[in-house]
Amino acid sequence: MNKRRLIPTAAVAGAVVLGLTALSACSASDVADRKSGDRLNVVASFYPMQFLAERIGGSHVSVSTLTKPGTEPHDLELSPRQIGGLSDADFILYLKGIQPAVDDAIKLSESKHTVDAAQLTTLEAHGTEAGGEEHGHEHEGDGPGADPHIWLDPVKYAEVAKGVGKSLEKADPDHATDYRKNTDALVNELGALDTAYKEGLRNTTTRTFITTHSAFGYLAERYGLTQEGIAGIDPEAEPSPARISALHSIAQKRKVTTVFFETLASDKTAKTVARDTGLRTDVLDPLEGITDKSKGDDYIEVMRSNLAALQKALGAK
Repeated sequence: MNKRRLIPTAAVAGAVVLGLTALSACSASDVADRKSGDRLNVVASFYPMQFLAERIGGSHVSVSTLTKPGTEPHDLELSPRQIGGLSDADFILYLKGIQPAVDDAIKLSESKHTVDAAQLTTLEAHGTEAGGEEHGHEHEGDGPGADPHIWLDPVKYAEVAKGVGKSLEKADPDHATDYRKNTDALVNELGALDTAYKEGLRNTTTRTFITTHSAFGYLAERYGLTQEGIAGIDPEAEPSPARISALHSIAQKRKVTTVFFETLASDKTAKTVARDTGLRTDVLDPLEGITDKSKGDDYIEVMRSNLAALQKALGAK
């Protein structure tokens, strides 16, 4: 686990005090800027939560995100104003285990409606290899090996969407009917995405793929694949010589063709491994943020691009 991602709770507590002070010092116009009429003021921790809030909330919510596009979510550090602003939110949607700074700040916030997406489905333990034999590793979750990357499995993401919809209904009962309708529409889209993955990956030459970021364990399990992570959950971690040697053997034995890297991290490690193993590289987006480098404008489009990349790499027939 990357130690630099952990921010001491005491430091966050101090930042909360500063944030609340800064918040109280804001002018009336500053506060008005954060409010949008009668819409629910929703704060999302990073893109997968933002997407759910926007799609389910629709015109009844004003959504802001703590993680700016292009920022690696794991490394997020919150400003005092961001931390103080959490207590001003009507609704907070986050995913415990991805962003330690957010987790610590939310513990000290006073928002009446705070939803942890990790509580809306079941988390599992995934190692460097997932979908095959498990190899445990530490992850910033509720327990050893707890993998929070649930949004990359359309089925689990749909479970979370249902929970978010119900939570918004409770937070804003006047618009419960619309939240329910929007939730149903999104769940149907995710169901169609799940079907596309099942059919698109049913017959392949190989079932194994290599990735710099071990974020695709749930996806691998859902569709009968095996994810081989280069160095665990840190997308910029350097693999050991022993791991490179093991990947070389795996690639030969399982007919692996591709080493995947992501859009928000350097491709250096992927290219090094690919060169050493004689494989090609491609992008498999963990969808932690949408940028101008993303192959799609939203979650659904990028997930379909990921499917196309997997089909090519695995030799789908």
